[in-house]
Order: sequence, then C-alpha cells, then structure tokens
Amino acid sequence: MARTVEPSGARAATTGGTSGQPATVAPTETQRRVREGAGLLAAAAMRRLDEDLDWYRALPAEDRSWVGLVAQAGISSFIAWYADSSRPPHGVSDIFASAPPELTRSISLQHTLHLVRVVVDVVETHADRLAAPGEERELREAVLLYSREVAFSAAEVYARAAEVRGAWDARLEALVVDALVRGDVDDSTRSRVAALGWSGRGQTLVVVGTTAAPIDEVRAADLRRATRRAADDALVGIQGDRLVVFLGGQGDLRAAVTSLLPRFGPGPVVIGPLVADITTSAASARAAIAGLQAAAAWPQAPRPVAADDLLPERVLVGDPLARRTLVAQAYEPLAASQGALLETISAYLGTGRSLEAAARSLYVHPNTVRYRLKRVADVTGWDPLDPRESYVLQTALAVGRLDATD
Repeated sequence: MARTVEPSGARAATTGGTSGQPATVAPTETQRRVREGAGLLAAAAMRRLDEDLDWYRALPAEDRSWVGLVAQAGISSFIAWYADSSRPPHGVSDIFASAPPELTRSISLQHTLHLVRVVVDVVETHADRLAAPGEERELREAVLLYSREVAFSAAEVYARAAEVRGAWDARLEALVVDALVRGDVDDSTRSRVAALGWSGRGQTLVVVGTTAAPIDEVRAADLRRATRRAADDALVGIQGDRLVVFLGGQGDLRAAVTSLLPRFGPGPVVIGPLVADITTSAASARAAIAGLQAAAAWPQAPRPVAADDLLPERVLVGDPLARRTLVAQAYEPLAASQGALLETISAYLGTGRSLEAAARSLYVHPNTVRYRLKRVADVTGWDPLDPRESYVLQTALAVGRLDATD
C-alpha cells in the first residue's frame, strides 16, 4: 500500500521502488518517535491483555509469557517495517517464530486475532502521542495495513500447525489401531488413545469392511470426520484395502454402523461383538476380521452382518474363537442337558430335518421331537426349525464331537 505524506514539521524522504516507481517512506520524526515509544507500546499492550482478555488471564504462566513475547515481537516488527513502509509488509512471519508450536494448542486462532486487535488498539490510542503533528492518520493507516498482514500470517501458522497435527494424529491413530487389533494394550497405548480424544464412555465395538478405492489424505480426513459424527468415540485404521473402525459411546453403536455403510466399499461389512471398553476391543476386532474373511461363504448374509452370525463360516477358515464359541454356547449345553436334547437334534439334522423321520429313529411321537427342538432353541439360542440356525447347530455338533475325541 503506497501512501503520500505531506511533511508537517518533519522531513519526508522519497526512494525508488523495485519497479522503478517512486515510493515514500515514513517521515523521519514520526519514525523516530515510534521507535523510541516501543517500550511504552509493549507495556501498554501487556496491561490491556491482562485487563481485557479473560482467556489470557486463565493461561498458565509459561503460556502468558509466550503470548507476551509474541505481542512484543509484533510491535518490534511493525516498527522495523515502518522505517521503510514503501515495501510490502515484511517480517510478519517472524512474529510467531519466537513461540513454540505447542502454543497453537493453548490458544486458538480466534484468541490470536483478539491479541492482534488489542495491539492495534493500543497503537491507535497512542498515535496522537507518537506521530508528528498532522501525521496521526498516516500512522493509524500503517498500523491497520500491518495488522491485516499479521492476521493472515497467524492464519497460515495455524493452518500449518493443523496440517502437521493432522498428519501426526493420523500416524498415531494407525499405530493405536494396529496395537488394539493385536491386543497389545499397555499404559502407553491407553495414553495414546486418550491423546486421540477417546473419552471411554460406554461400550465399544469394531466394524470391518473394504475400501472402494485407495484412500488419499483428503478422503481419509473426511472419513474420520464422518465416524466422529456417528459415535461419541471413533478410531479409523486403513490397512491396505481393509477398513477397521472402532466405535465407542453410550448411544446405539449398531445404528452408527448403519449410517457409515456408504463409507465402505462393496462387499460385506462385519460388526464385532460389543465389549466393555477400548482396552478389551481386541476380541471384537478379531471376530470382525475373521468374519470378513469368511463372509464369502454366506452370499445371503445381510450388510452389515454380525461376526457372531458367521460362526460356521469362521470355523471353516480356521478361527479358533468361533470354534470355542460354538462348543461353549451350543454343544456343551446340549450335552449337559436332560431330556435327550443332544440325541434329538442329532437325529433331526441327520434325517434331513424331518420331524417324522427323526421321531421314527427315536421311537417317539413327532410332537415329542417338536417339543425337544423347542427346548434346544431355549438352551442354545438357535432355532433348529430355521434353516440358517439349524446349519449353525449342525456345525456346533460337528466341532463339539471332534473336540470330544481329542
């Protein structure tokens, strides 16, 4: 911004700009007064910060010290530029160089702009005292021009900090998800989970699916925002073409999964069982991953499908957890029950799921078979009269007998 100053009791100097056009510099008298008033401005700015800004008074002493250094650096930088304001504002980025990057976590961009406005107001308030007579307006205009550049520079500082923080958080999140899937949970993992904003309220589940295409940084950031809108807590792991999402909170987590389905690629999406908290989520993750591997064996599976609904298919791919679950929830309760339930379900499945054929093989009435099958459903939770659930029971009986022979 070039400006023409009429000398008023002070000598004005004119120099040539880089483009060959004449440019003006600040009047010598005002320049001297502003330079000599640096201490006055800095002291006044610090008093105003403490008087006007509640957030500044609430900061720890170390952070207040850093903010003070930034304010003083801004005043010094303005004075240096004002010595030759014919050039575009320079040295603006140096204002924030004295403060540590972590300061962007302590104060927001909005607070930084509050700081700029306070300093501008302080200089404007003292313009009559600092400027040579008749040049007060010129000084105010110079302050406004420079403060605009400071505001833009502050925005760039915060944007860079957010970009670096986002990249770091993404790498940290990938490490945490990998550790949780492995079940490698120690104090460091817990602290990293907390650093990523996981509140730990409510239960946790893991959902696994595929990605439609390679996910770049922009799509990954959008995905993370979507998961955090869907649930109180969320972590996202992108492992090649596999997408692993941890969801936590007190709301309906299965409904949250349904809302996220468009974010997954084509193919099955598997939900692991609910667990108490993030530290025990490895069981949910392993079940969901095994379910994703086995889902192709059940083409009619719903989307999403619970990992526990894929127990027979998971047994086929060698999932030991699914095998133990079927034995514990179906075979062992039937074997321990009274009323020949294990014998009846075995006969029913072995005769092509025919009540009459099972009754003949057992020398009982078909109504007795029907009653016993209802008892099987009560004991195991799977209904033998349902085609899909009878397949689950048949697999449970098979692995239970195999384990019994070991």
